[in-house]
Amino acid sequence: MDVSQYLDIFLDESKEHLQNLNTSVLNLEQDPENPETISEIFRAAHTLKGMAGTMGYKRMQTLTHDMENVFSEVREGNLKVNAGMVDVLFRCLDAIEGYVTTIQETSDEGDNDNEPIIKELNAILENKGAAPEEAPAPAAAAAEAAPAAGGAAVSGAWEAMELSEEEQKAMEDAMMANKKIFGVTVFVQENCLLKAARAFLVFKAIEEHGEIIAASPSTQDIEDEKFELEFSLVVATEADLDTILNAVKSVSEIADAKGAPFTGGSAEAEAAPAEEKPAAAPKVEAKKPETTAVAPVKTEVAKKPEKKQEKAAPAKNDGKKTAGKPAVNRTVRVDIEKLDSLMNLVSELIIAKNSLVSTATSAGSTGNSLNEQIEYLESVTTNLHESVMKVRMVPIESVVSKFPRMIRDISKQLNKPMELYMSGEETELDRTVVDEIGDPLMHMLRNSADHGLEMPEERIAKGKPETGSIFLDAYQDGNNVVIEVRDDGNGIDTERVRQKAIERGVMTEEQAYAADDSEIINLLFMPSFSTAKQVSDLSGRGVGLDVVKSKIEALSGEVDVKTKLGEGTTFSIRLPLTLAIIQALMVVVGGEKYAIALSGIQTIENVSPKDIKTVESKEVINLRGTVIPLLRMDHILETQSKRNPGSDMVVVIAKKGDKLAGLVVDELIGQQEIVIKSMGKYMNKCKFISGATILGDGEVALIIDSNALI
Repeated sequence: MDVSQYLDIFLDESKEHLQNLNTSVLNLEQDPENPETISEIFRAAHTLKGMAGTMGYKRMQTLTHDMENVFSEVREGNLKVNAGMVDVLFRCLDAIEGYVTTIQETSDEGDNDNEPIIKELNAILENKGAAPEEAPAPAAAAAEAAPAAGGAAVSGAWEAMELSEEEQKAMEDAMMANKKIFGVTVFVQENCLLKAARAFLVFKAIEEHGEIIAASPSTQDIEDEKFELEFSLVVATEADLDTILNAVKSVSEIADAKGAPFTGGSAEAEAAPAEEKPAAAPKVEAKKPETTAVAPVKTEVAKKPEKKQEKAAPAKNDGKKTAGKPAVNRTVRVDIEKLDSLMNLVSELIIAKNSLVSTATSAGSTGNSLNEQIEYLESVTTNLHESVMKVRMVPIESVVSKFPRMIRDISKQLNKPMELYMSGEETELDRTVVDEIGDPLMHMLRNSADHGLEMPEERIAKGKPETGSIFLDAYQDGNNVVIEVRDDGNGIDTERVRQKAIERGVMTEEQAYAADDSEIINLLFMPSFSTAKQVSDLSGRGVGLDVVKSKIEALSGEVDVKTKLGEGTTFSIRLPLTLAIIQALMVVVGGEKYAIALSGIQTIENVSPKDIKTVESKEVINLRGTVIPLLRMDHILETQSKRNPGSDMVVVIAKKGDKLAGLVVDELIGQQEIVIKSMGKYMNKCKFISGATILGDGEVALIIDSNALI
């Protein structure tokens, strides 16, 4: 079987399981006795192991299997979770992530066996305090293996199978429901490369007609390919035996299948309790994800039965009944390039709509029919745009979920206790934006953890709690999403930043002391501060902040900082919900049309020339008690204004954070939905032009970035 077709799905789902494991291990560290968390970790590790085995990544499978063994013992109560174990588990997860990264880059897992980590995992198992009670386990394992070993010569190997109490109960329930119980032995061809994958297909074929109650060897061993060329199953079904055998034989690379009515299992009733603790639970647990662990393409199905812990048969039955549940069949993975292509088509449709509106307007009124058709087209394009945008929207949880682990590692590294509190992880953003905000958020969190929060003794001296707090909050605000990173640390010492600016020659002493605190804080976003060797003298707030600013502004967003010395700092990132299509105000300057994003506009004012004042040789207006600087767009765009100098001016009041500026334009055209087209590298030196759009009449209008102007 060619598994390369599943590589993308394997990578996606491996990353999901790894993130799930990271989060769950963090939760386990806080609440070591939580059985739900332990079971969740076991299931995720089990599924990840099965996926790796099916894809042929043996090193990754081995490491994950050893980690799963540890959690099997934790789940059974034979091991207690402690800080040392958690550290080893995190190293294990990092190693598995390393395998996934290598597979993504080369389609191969590499040659790193991670022996040191495997030894640490085995040491955890060997050093447990309950060794004497474990003595029956090898015997039980041998008893379980015996039928598999001896089954090569006989087709009725299922007769020697010993059923656990749960499996026995499942068989009794099936018989009460008038179902037939068959034993089936499956023979795999000698040249079969992926026996576990074939076993998975056999399980699926049988489950079309009935329920698998037990397996020999265990389902876990079958998934790990720990069998030769055969395995045996006990099946409960309403179908006849020939139907079951034909279903099995229809799977390619299956040499043969034999079966008969099942009469075994009852003889072990007395022995079962003695073996049940070490042997039964892993066997039953393994069956829940068995149909998913082997084939990554179906992993989502695992989410159905895993909540059902009671017994195998009802779990399988529920699985069949709920095959049409939304969680399984109504979720589809779509390549982002396909969505981009769809978005481009929607964009062209909006341009065509604008063109039709323009044509109808220029031709004059041609009757109600045309106007009705235009209104209908506008309604369709708007709804289509919203639908496509909803498809592209993803929760920022995919980015922020890795940060608790990062903060934990920094806390241990610096020996500085701290907690990360997150809210609004369900807030949605365009996928292209989400993919880009990970690095900026990471830089800001590291700054808060490393340099914002004081050392414990310093915090205690100030009357603060010993453990520092970092907050990451996300929420929607109109057509924008705001993400805040704040801490209760020392805050930014603007006086020290001011002195550093003078030392570096960034400002003269006169300029530095004339600048207000917000201007001084903005210096920290300059590369000269973040790349300097002794930037930590500024409370370290310069490190990486130039990366934050450039990344966020490239996404048409803005960054704002508020700080109070001794109390903490808040970084606010404001991002547009989408980058492709925006509502804009169309204006005219010097005979040319320009677009300004509506999200950055506060109001539009008519201002008389006599109301303009001068402060420090710069034009300002006093608008309802607020002094606002004016920016004459004809000067900035180096064009000749067509406006009569004596008439009232049209001023667009733009806002960036707490700052306002008045953009003086010649005239307004109105609000319009526009499609942003990138200018590429052609306009990279003109920062206040963020792109272009095609208007209804085919004319190209440049898009003005009011944030960059301010």
